[in-house]
Amino acid sequence: MIRVIEADFVTTATKLEQYPRDPLPEVAFVGRSNVGKSSMINALAHRLKLVRVSNTPGRTRTLNFFDVTLEHKARRRVVRLCDLPGYGFAKVSKAEREQFAEMIDEYLQRRDMLKVVVSIIDAEVGPTKDDVQMLETLEEHAPRILVAATKLDRLAPGKRQGRVASLTRELDLPPGAVIGFSSTTGLGLEAVWGSLLDATA
Repeated sequence: MIRVIEADFVTTATKLEQYPRDPLPEVAFVGRSNVGKSSMINALAHRLKLVRVSNTPGRTRTLNFFDVTLEHKARRRVVRLCDLPGYGFAKVSKAEREQFAEMIDEYLQRRDMLKVVVSIIDAEVGPTKDDVQMLETLEEHAPRILVAATKLDRLAPGKRQGRVASLTRELDLPPGAVIGFSSTTGLGLEAVWGSLLDATA
């Protein structure tokens, strides 16, 4: 059983020198705009408004850091979460898209405390070209990758397991590499935290 004790905003950054300095294990979240990234972080933190959820995709334009204190197996731990800018949103200018890509690349390549990146895919839509490109980038630079298939509650219960399995095959990943998730129902919450705690131990 994983119990979240508290969750707090730490800072916002756009470049290396602005990142938090204290050596906490870090988990980054990346995904296409409107994939449910903010909602997923809020669900994991057990906070409704830790990360602002916007009706307008592409609102995350900086790196946003949060600390989550939790208890697991009678041990208290602090894990830092980093919310990365979304990608693939057409209404963002080319210059802004390039700026976001540079921010993400610098973070992935130079963040020593980074232990795992959660790559978020919309379970209903499936992986887009941008998602596949991001996974290729992560395979080069991320120490470890966890793929989360969000919005799984939108599928009928009988179709969810099969959908996760088909996404795993589509992305050419080993069995168990994709975890189904729903921020609305809490589906997959314990499984995602379990993977993240293993990766940050």
